[in-house]
Amino acid sequence: MPSEIKAKRGTLRPEDRERMVAAPKVEGGYIEPFRPLEFAGLQLWKSAMITGSSWIARNSDTHLLMMTCEQLDRREEIRSLIAETQDWHLYKQLNDLERLIAGNLGLLGFTPSDRTRLGLAEVKTQSKFEELMARKEQRSSQS
Repeated sequence: MPSEIKAKRGTLRPEDRERMVAAPKVEGGYIEPFRPLEFAGLQLWKSAMITGSSWIARNSDTHLLMMTCEQLDRREEIRSLIAETQDWHLYKQLNDLERLIAGNLGLLGFTPSDRTRLGLAEVKTQSKFEELMARKEQRSSQS
């Protein structure tokens, strides 16, 4: 079970919490794609560069990210072909490609369980009391 769920339930062990927050910061900022991308791939690239800027290594992970963005563009091509031709063989290709994309996103740390494995995830939970107090404070500030 992902550590994020355990933390939300309140069953996360302290040693696991320490491991989750001990992720090193990766230096670097946004870089432009080094091969041409279509709309879907470019959107993923930009989103990944912004969201994963703290853990995506610029020298190695960007190649996997580029490949994943190109796969996403290919996915859109296959979806268009399915709409045009209704060829049922393309569905198998689409499913295989989507499985590859999901796996690559996991390798890059864009799934909850993989962020936990990389030591990047921590879920902040509120007790019921804290939640009620926050609601009360929010209502009083709106009045």
